[in-house]
Amino acid sequence: MASREFLKILQSARLGDVSAQQNLASAYLTGALKTPIQPANALIWLEKSYLSITNQVANNSRAEANKFLELDTFSPEMLGMFKQISLVPLGLTFNSPAFSFGWESFWKLAKAKIDVSNAAQWQLAELLLDPSKKVLQGELSEWLLKQEGSLDLPALQKTAKEFLLQLAESETPFTNLAKELLIKLQPKDEALSSLWSTWLSEKNEGALMQAAELGLTIAKLTLGLRLAQFNEVDSNEKNLGGSNGKSNASLKKAAQWLELAAKDGDRDAWFALGEIYRRPQFSGYNASESDRCFDLAADLGHPLAQFRRGANLWRKREKVEEKVRGLQASYWIWQAHQQGVPEAKDLLSKVLENVSSPNKNDWHHLALHAEKALSHHAEHQLGEEWILLCHRLIVANQFNLSKAELLLCEVSQLQHEHCVVVDIRHELPKILPRLIQIDTTQQRRSLLAAGKVFASSNTDLEGNLRQRRYRFDRVTEWLTSTFGQDQVVA
Repeated sequence: MASREFLKILQSARLGDVSAQQNLASAYLTGALKTPIQPANALIWLEKSYLSITNQVANNSRAEANKFLELDTFSPEMLGMFKQISLVPLGLTFNSPAFSFGWESFWKLAKAKIDVSNAAQWQLAELLLDPSKKVLQGELSEWLLKQEGSLDLPALQKTAKEFLLQLAESETPFTNLAKELLIKLQPKDEALSSLWSTWLSEKNEGALMQAAELGLTIAKLTLGLRLAQFNEVDSNEKNLGGSNGKSNASLKKAAQWLELAAKDGDRDAWFALGEIYRRPQFSGYNASESDRCFDLAADLGHPLAQFRRGANLWRKREKVEEKVRGLQASYWIWQAHQQGVPEAKDLLSKVLENVSSPNKNDWHHLALHAEKALSHHAEHQLGEEWILLCHRLIVANQFNLSKAELLLCEVSQLQHEHCVVVDIRHELPKILPRLIQIDTTQQRRSLLAAGKVFASSNTDLEGNLRQRRYRFDRVTEWLTSTFGQDQVVA
């Protein structure tokens, strides 16, 4: 049921209030005021708003009216309306009464030089070029044939491709989306497949060059690696086999092809570019750019780049600003270790502690008692603060925590993706944080169970350190007296 506020706005909008019409459109776009999201209705009210504004201006001279409607001279009122139009998902409004208005508005916005042009360009490019929208594109082609003086679909798709290339080469919120769509649109015809097959089977350089020029990412990468004399494309090889004697001219050409492959999102290309920028004979030698390329390769999952990034962070840990020293380094080294980089295992052992044998820890027996108590907590009528302490004992056993760490650690904040961060400096500033590797399923289960309990409990329930110590003594004494006999019998 519509809210009263919505009905008031609707009434004003029907009377021609421009502000109300735009507010109504916004509600249909965002779902505000308990309004169902209906892009087609939003576009209808934005068209009414446009007509209301132009009718108001029409009372002035024709010259002033024409000037008002020029994109470069929009009033704030008109510009605000067009910003709203750029937010409308145009494809969802097809066949609605206001689609014609939206279609014309998007093209006008796309060709203008205002801050919403990128949004309009992206929507038109996606609508006209995305292979997953073939059905809608067919319907749109039929609709265009019925419009007088309208261009056909292929001509509009050519313009949309230009928009897409501009977005991919610029820095906008739509750049990555544009690059992804360009990858989808890469040639996949029989000729291109034949060229690549010819290269693979006959090592025909001409076929490789043609495939690269036609936009095949793997061909661009392969050509770049060959020009740089990198013998291996495999991202898991430690040494790409480069020759330090390669000429600067060849390295420049290699960098050009590798940059094209990298822009397509190829992680091997980013890694190879990092190597090239580190070569002393390359005229574009740039250590900072090399690190940037390696970092981008790491972000895309390149194992050697991840190890390199982690090793660099670990080496510079004294200078890196982070709450817990070594945390960032440990993450990237762990990622590389997960992908089988041999060197990562040794370095990871220096960064993270490994305590994967809880049965050898001091808290082992108490943790077993705590698990029994939790599994029968209703029978033993455990209070909430006792339940929290039992979970602390179980976690402490899994990660071999000290008594101070057991009592003071923030349990709900312990777990990171790859490790546990034990930091009690908020109470004991002189005790350094510890990074402990998560190795077993049981460790993750204990953290998950404890995290759920602590997240739903009152943070003040456990009290200060003195109260926690007193409760610890009572709980451990009770656990030993209640379940200790089971241990003896066993």
